[in-house]
Amino acid sequence: MYHTRRLHRRSRFRAGATLLAAAALLVSACSTGSATGAARSSAAQAAEPGDEAAVLAALPKATPSALAPYYGQKLNWRNCGVPGFECTTLRAPLDYDDPERGDVRLAVARAKATGPGKKLGSLLVNPGGPGGSAVGYLQSYAAVGYPAPVRARYDMVAIDPRGVARSEPVVCLDGADMDTYTQTDTTPDDDREADALVDSYKKFAEACGANATRLLRHVSTEEAARDMDVLRAALGDERLTYVGASYGTFLGATYAGLFPDRVGRLVLDGAMDPSLPARQLNLDQTAGFETSFTAFAKDCVRQPDCPLGGPGTPPEEVGRNLKAFFDKLDARPIPTGDADGRRLGEALATTGVIAAMYDQAAWPQLREALSAAMRENDGAGLLVLSDSYYEREADGTYSNLMSANAAVNCLDLPPAFDSPEQVREALPSFEKASPVFGEGLAWASLNCAYWPVAATGEPHRIEAKGAAPIVVVGTTRDPATPYRWSQALARQLSSARLLTFDGDGHTAYGRGSDCIDSAINTYLLRGTPPAEGKRCS
Repeated sequence: MYHTRRLHRRSRFRAGATLLAAAALLVSACSTGSATGAARSSAAQAAEPGDEAAVLAALPKATPSALAPYYGQKLNWRNCGVPGFECTTLRAPLDYDDPERGDVRLAVARAKATGPGKKLGSLLVNPGGPGGSAVGYLQSYAAVGYPAPVRARYDMVAIDPRGVARSEPVVCLDGADMDTYTQTDTTPDDDREADALVDSYKKFAEACGANATRLLRHVSTEEAARDMDVLRAALGDERLTYVGASYGTFLGATYAGLFPDRVGRLVLDGAMDPSLPARQLNLDQTAGFETSFTAFAKDCVRQPDCPLGGPGTPPEEVGRNLKAFFDKLDARPIPTGDADGRRLGEALATTGVIAAMYDQAAWPQLREALSAAMRENDGAGLLVLSDSYYEREADGTYSNLMSANAAVNCLDLPPAFDSPEQVREALPSFEKASPVFGEGLAWASLNCAYWPVAATGEPHRIEAKGAAPIVVVGTTRDPATPYRWSQALARQLSSARLLTFDGDGHTAYGRGSDCIDSAINTYLLRGTPPAEGKRCS
């Protein structure tokens, strides 16, 4: 699957109107094996085939004595080097089942409440991924872009999850090898190309195993949720107040399932459905990107610079035109002017197009990039979109987004596919879900099959019985977290209220709907959730 990480208006563009990374590949969850460690201690085991997914069990209310030093730690805040912020390091056990195995050190940042008004405590934020830096998100957007009344009443806080960014990052490949990895053909035409793709996945997995031996078994979503509870206690908050977007909704819902009595005001925006196996998640997301592309296609043909069709061209034909262009790039990549000599092939072009599906504000940039590539044989614009999606810098280095993304997903669920043969059998269903993207997304779902660490999680429902009201937000034409996932999570959570945004793009809060923003602000500031069934546009 492609990543679930949120785009934001204040941080969307950097020099040269470059689209900031919306995401990275949300690789399919991976590796077979029964739940072990922390996941076995509290997460439900997989249900028997045909049974409803089991329910995530809450942890005991009393803090185990072995964890008391972590819960009682005092945070040493210091200057971050970024005006308006202070930072600290949180200690958490590497293994919650065996705290004596050592610690992980997690980066935390905050911007203190600006006032006036009574302080409401801390508001944790997470932009998703997995692999997105919450600290970076806080400093670049949340602490300056969230509504002023919210920032006035809350200390805005972020913690980079274990294995991510500043928190003992998992790093697999260097920049040059990542360049090779991101250009690997994910629509193999024959056995030779399929073998090359498998080799690429194996090389990536082996590098992760070699470079992150200590941490790779302990970067699950459940462990990250437990880290958030340690932080809650260290901050002095009785309950957790939290806004999670995209994958951040899975993290927040997991927290609610483990600690329902400690739930404060939780906003889960662009929700994931924890009850689905990896293959179904990937298939649903494939259909989600097709829905978003259809909306883009309808808009594109109304614009004078659309290279995929003219007025009245149906979305199906627009899709066929784009697919034909991808096929040409597969046979003959085009120049980009890249300093490292990269040319634009099908893989990078597809990633560039998908990057723009996360927010309709990027559609003009995508039309311009496609026009240059299709009419002028210039792939620079699509390469810019692809590089921003992967968080590749101009010097050829990458953030650890892709590495952390794989590490978490490959631990959280068994793999979508175990072999190329299984992918080939599933291709018709993926191509039906998306004629444009289905083939590539099916093959992209294979990479966790070769992960060096067995998965510790399984699909499960999250009910969080006894929790305070939780707001789940779903966007009807969300490409990365389809609306049905928000509906499903809202049905599972015993205290959820579903807030619907009838629109395009990934997530809803802070994306231009006064109706959505007002409902969430009221909830965060007063504790009053939106009315049941509330819809906004």
